[in-house]
Amino acid sequence: MIDSQIKEIQYPSSRRFTFDVGKFGREKHHVRALLEVDVTDARSKIKINRRSGDKSSFVAWLIKVIADCVVLHPPINGINRPRKNKVIVFREVDVSLVIEKEVKGTKVPLPYVVRNADKKTVYQITSEIEIAKSQIFEDEGDYVLGRRQNPVAMKLFTMLPQKLRLLLMRQLVFNRPQRLKDMMGTVMVTTAGMVGHSRGWIMPLSLHPLSLAFGSLNEQPVVHSGEIKIREILHLTVSVDHDVIDGVPAARFVDDLVFKMEKGYGL
Repeated sequence: MIDSQIKEIQYPSSRRFTFDVGKFGREKHHVRALLEVDVTDARSKIKINRRSGDKSSFVAWLIKVIADCVVLHPPINGINRPRKNKVIVFREVDVSLVIEKEVKGTKVPLPYVVRNADKKTVYQITSEIEIAKSQIFEDEGDYVLGRRQNPVAMKLFTMLPQKLRLLLMRQLVFNRPQRLKDMMGTVMVTTAGMVGHSRGWIMPLSLHPLSLAFGSLNEQPVVHSGEIKIREILHLTVSVDHDVIDGVPAARFVDDLVFKMEKGYGL
């Protein structure tokens, strides 16, 4: 008999993919940078643009800036092939993000991949994300938003023991760069840390060679143009796979990214 003081929460089978990501993520040799980025000017420009009818979102703009920087700094999003002693770098920048959906009464994060993000406008990325948010979840075939899967195969896969799931994923996905890119992209973005009012960073586990986690966005005093001013500061975590890129070129990517974000690149 279950104790009346205990509450059981039944998670949908998609949570098993989260467990798998944790297993694979611990195998990656990620190097992380915790940054404070002044996005006051960018946020101001976006607000002005929205008043004139441009509905582009702040997150979509961040994705666009990231994608454009990635193109300029290969192999930051390359897929490592250790047995062949090489890194596969794709010309396209596919950015993966998670969108919260209600699945069988429980809110869970489901992946969505913005394809060719570097070739799209901020408005196009905004519209694409909004469409993904409005997608109706029907069954296990919708566990990857925007890419309909076979619901029977997905259900059977999630029912397998984790060791067998990991073995199949390693053989059928992780050893095949093109399939890996098609399924999850090469850049991961999460906005989970922007929820709430606490100040700080988040450091999620990731399978991607490049992942960016947006932490809190707070007003705080900083020195700007020689004066102490209240500015909007985004707490950003950048994680790069050290097996893919060395420290100095990765630092150049980070420096370029922060410069563009603080200047309101493209707005």
